[in-house]
This record gives sequence, C-alpha cells and structure tokens, in this order.
Amino acid sequence: MKNSVAELRAEKKWSQEELAKRLSVSRQTVISIEKGRYDPSLPLAFKLARVFGRRIEDIFSEENQ
Repeated sequence: MKNSVAELRAEKKWSQEELAKRLSVSRQTVISIEKGRYDPSLPLAFKLARVFGRRIEDIFSEENQ
C-alpha cells in the first residue's frame, strides 16, 4: 500500500517525532508507515486522516494504482 504521509508531514513542517506525538505512537512507527513497511490499523489510519484533515483514501492507495 502506498501512502502520502511523508509528503503531508512535510507540508505541515512537522518532524517525524512531532507527528508521532500527535498520533500517540513511536517515531519508529511513523518511519515504518512512511516507508511502506507497516500498514497502520484502521483506528491509526483514522487518526492520521484527522491529524492531516484528509480522508483515509486521500492518504492511502493500492500499490498498483
């Protein structure tokens, strides 16, 4: 699954640590999500959408699209 978390984070000028705090997760979790090594749980995906003011579908997409 592809995602635009790193790009959205950069737009907000947040560090990975800042985003991690806003999501109540570790910085390593943010890194893993950004690199596509970890697909977040549905509750975490909703938190990401809320933090960025976007829909989940705007942040995550299938690899083959």
